[in-house]
Amino acid sequence: MAQSISKSHFNMVEQQVRPSNVLDQRVLEALSTIPRADFVNEDLSLLAYADAELPIGYNQTMLSPVLEGRLLQALNVQADEQVLEIGTGTGYFTALLAHLAQHVSSVELIPELAEQAKKNLAGIDNIELCVGDASQGWELPSRMDVIIATAAFTTIPDEYKQSLQVGGRLLAIEGAGSAMSVQLIERISEREWLTNTVFETVVPPMINAEPKPEFEF
Repeated sequence: MAQSISKSHFNMVEQQVRPSNVLDQRVLEALSTIPRADFVNEDLSLLAYADAELPIGYNQTMLSPVLEGRLLQALNVQADEQVLEIGTGTGYFTALLAHLAQHVSSVELIPELAEQAKKNLAGIDNIELCVGDASQGWELPSRMDVIIATAAFTTIPDEYKQSLQVGGRLLAIEGAGSAMSVQLIERISEREWLTNTVFETVVPPMINAEPKPEFEF
């Protein structure tokens, strides 16, 4: 069993992720190092390395390996950077970020998933896990170098743009239904941000991220 999973892990990187134009060596190393099967239920372990979203309970899913690789490549996390992740899930993407960054703070809305992530990430000492609703923003002690959301915003909250260091990047998926795109936002000065659409995709929506209705009088 372990041998077949190890081969599947290798094939995930070399036959799925790399051919999808994910060529950043640090990203490929992270994907090769962190066993994805450790972050899903045992009955899904043989599917862990398929290029598919996998259920993790509570109506939530783990993103596909190719999408995770493409997001990490676009984000270009450096070894001296502080990262905020919105949506821990069971912690797989958190572990990938921690492999690349100096420190990762990750926020999960669902306490049961946060508890699973805590167990899965035990032994990785550059991660701080938080439980709470980060759909509209998250209070931080200082600005971040990198912010990434693993579910889709209808509209990216301005608070996250304000939470970036100058030179920092925010990667978020914006849109609804089948019309979603990955947005890379770089803060280039105190009052100026540069936004680039990286590629189109479809992922589950961020819980509680729908904009609040405006009252009309």
